[in-house]
Amino acid sequence: MALAWCVVRRSASKFASVYGGRVRSISAVVNRASLARNPSPVRPFVSRGFNYSTAIDRMSSEQSLIRVIDSEINSASQTDNIDLDEEMTPGSFPFRIEDNPGHQNVTLTRDYNGEHIKVVVSMPSLVSDENDDDADDDEGPSNESSIPLVVTVTKKSGLSLEFSCMAFPDEIAIDALTVKHPGDSLEDQMANEGPDFEDLDENLKKTFYKFLEIRGVKASTTNFLHEYMMRKVNREYLLWLKNVKEFMEE
Repeated sequence: MALAWCVVRRSASKFASVYGGRVRSISAVVNRASLARNPSPVRPFVSRGFNYSTAIDRMSSEQSLIRVIDSEINSASQTDNIDLDEEMTPGSFPFRIEDNPGHQNVTLTRDYNGEHIKVVVSMPSLVSDENDDDADDDEGPSNESSIPLVVTVTKKSGLSLEFSCMAFPDEIAIDALTVKHPGDSLEDQMANEGPDFEDLDENLKKTFYKFLEIRGVKASTTNFLHEYMMRKVNREYLLWLKNVKEFMEE
């Protein structure tokens, strides 16, 4: 009996000496797995507390942002009066106005003596005159708004003249004039751009300005458009604010 016990002990000792490293590794893996299944009771408490604090800060930040947006909406609403646009429209204004909320352009259309006239009006920009020689030191640089216009006059055949213009208060400036044929490709249109408008003869330039004036593109029209587009800027800003608020409240 004693001899058998000694044999068992030697076998166990030999097994431990040969496979001891692997046994320790298995034991370590098992221990780590058991730790993963039984995490420290302190960690969930700390994590939940951190997430709760972060959520509170985020809610406070979003509510603060919504309050500022509401203030901006109230301010913009006070300066926006859609009814005034109808009162602003002069009785002699010959164009139909297509103005879609969310779009940056307004389109004017009319028919005149067999021609179709289309005017695409873009958002106004502020022009600053920083000429120190002309500007009074006390008044500082003068500012005026300008509106880009693209006027297209199309004949029944499809042949058209396209005027690229800039409208200032009481003044219209033609920048370029292009002849377009129906079915022209982009390359053909670029080839038909013609000479620089400023290089044309003065009498020819005056004739083109008169051409536009007869068709309704004149100072009184663009002065109305300045007022109209400034109100559109405010309306588009108001729409943007409402869309942002809707997002924040979801």
